[in-house]
Amino acid sequence: MIKVSLFTALLSALVVTVRGHGYVQDIVSGSTHYTGYLPYQDPYYNPPPQRIVRKIPGNGPVTDLTLIDIQCNGYTDGGAPGSAPAAIYATVAAGSQLKLNWTAWPDSHMGPMITYMARAPSDITKWSPGNAAVWFKVAESGKTSDGKWAATDLLTASNSIYTFTIPPKLKAGQYIVRHEIIALHAAYTYPGAQFYPSCIQIQVTGSGTALPTSFVSFPGAYTPTTPGIVYDAYTNTSAYPIPGPAVWTGGN
Repeated sequence: MIKVSLFTALLSALVVTVRGHGYVQDIVSGSTHYTGYLPYQDPYYNPPPQRIVRKIPGNGPVTDLTLIDIQCNGYTDGGAPGSAPAAIYATVAAGSQLKLNWTAWPDSHMGPMITYMARAPSDITKWSPGNAAVWFKVAESGKTSDGKWAATDLLTASNSIYTFTIPPKLKAGQYIVRHEIIALHAAYTYPGAQFYPSCIQIQVTGSGTALPTSFVSFPGAYTPTTPGIVYDAYTNTSAYPIPGPAVWTGGN
């Protein structure tokens, strides 16, 4: 009886740990559904399933802004820094929507949701950006005027689905979509903010010719002094300064 109780307690603790944070578990483009990388299932298949999302080690955060981990949630493969490229990519039309389904997100982990893209100069299934400045912001959502946060208020209201639009005039090619939640429940000092990025590989189609001229790097885009990185979400009632560059509008 004691052994059963102990096993139950350990199992419950594991469930709490696994569900404590989150990641993008599904992607929908039009009528096409893609399962995201599932860190607690995929590594145990032989062969592992092919995904459009780059590997992550689990559902935990990155907190050190100087690490390459901040780029795609820091999975290392074969000793290489950063995130290993995924095996496949999704084909999506410029101007279409991507719907990103997050795992259950804790109510306490309030914060913004931000989306970047980076154009691959070669085969995206073999390309890693490293420390290069290649990223441009295409969408962001922070705190509304009535105090509702993108995560978790708006995310919960949309059944854990975040939707953004591929810039309609974006030049065709292969891109990484870097989508993240920044959880601010402990961000009153640095390190405290928690970063949960996911990197999704896509092939954009269309006749657009627009490309941005200004880019940021990861690491590099955020520092401990960037507005919005250190932020007391419990006492600060003013507008939230979303970190990073302005959203690129040249592709609209």
